[in-house]
Amino acid sequence: MSAAVEEVVTEAPAVEAVPKRAMTLGTGTSLTVLALLVVAPLFVKNFIIFQMTMLLVYGLAVLALNILTGGSGQFSLGQSAFYAIGAYTSAVLMEQYNVNYVLTLPISGALCFAAGFLFGQPALRLSGVYLALATFALATAMPQLLKLNFLEPWTGGVQGLVVTKPDAPFGLPMSQDMWLYYFTLVITIAIYIASVNLLRSRSGRAFMAIRDNEIAASAMGIDVALYKTLAFGVSAGITGIAGSLGAIVVQFVAPDSYTITLAIALFLGMVVGGVGWLPGSIVGSAFIIFVPNIAESISKGLSGAVFGVLLFLVIFAVPHGARQVAIVCQQTLAKYKKR
Repeated sequence: MSAAVEEVVTEAPAVEAVPKRAMTLGTGTSLTVLALLVVAPLFVKNFIIFQMTMLLVYGLAVLALNILTGGSGQFSLGQSAFYAIGAYTSAVLMEQYNVNYVLTLPISGALCFAAGFLFGQPALRLSGVYLALATFALATAMPQLLKLNFLEPWTGGVQGLVVTKPDAPFGLPMSQDMWLYYFTLVITIAIYIASVNLLRSRSGRAFMAIRDNEIAASAMGIDVALYKTLAFGVSAGITGIAGSLGAIVVQFVAPDSYTITLAIALFLGMVVGGVGWLPGSIVGSAFIIFVPNIAESISKGLSGAVFGVLLFLVIFAVPHGARQVAIVCQQTLAKYKKR
């Protein structure tokens, strides 16, 4: 028996679950993308800045789902519920208790982490499509829970809450939209770096070992139950921060803004960006924000059908998402350098 266990451990090392370079872009590419993100708002109108801010917000939510699914192999269709908890936490604290919007972010993250960790406990008995169905039920129930009468004094019920958009601090000469963009950009970069370091750490290697083979991970001494619930908690916490930023940027929260449609959109963004590839989160976010608008511009009456066709073409052309495109580009550049 011990020999069999040793053989399993030898064949499935957690350290090599995913190559490190698979998680990130190269240094040069990362700096180029960062420079574009910093400079772009200086040359566009406020509406475009607003769209770019939402691109970062949804990118954070997709990244959180990527940690859960791409990192630990757990499927979730309930991210919209944690997004809603984060959004309402910031909205209630800001409007009902006059808490500074910056302070609401860690509170939302901590609350959603606790909610995700607790939800992960009963979810340990489930896996695959059954776990996806359980999280689907959570996402479906959340809008109805937010409409409950005893919560209405805080949540505003069906009417929702209007959130005051903050001004730039210290008298900085920039619009509210531009300030929120740079504020969101800083938060996004910080969480992205922390996420990369998490997946490269011992805990991240444990996540990926569980994703690849739970039995082998358990044989190596990994506490599967702890790390699976921890992955749920971390993913929910980041999603809650994204929800808080979304509420501040949009200036409004309402139950019908956080339906199962949002959860499916986030899942779609992860697939399009590439499961397990963190930089693809921003690509997936761009897809779910801009492609529906493109589809509507092509045909307003059949926008849903056009969107479906565009999605089919993208999945058919790049079944592994934006990560596949990045790999092809890297291989092409490597061949060009050899010449």
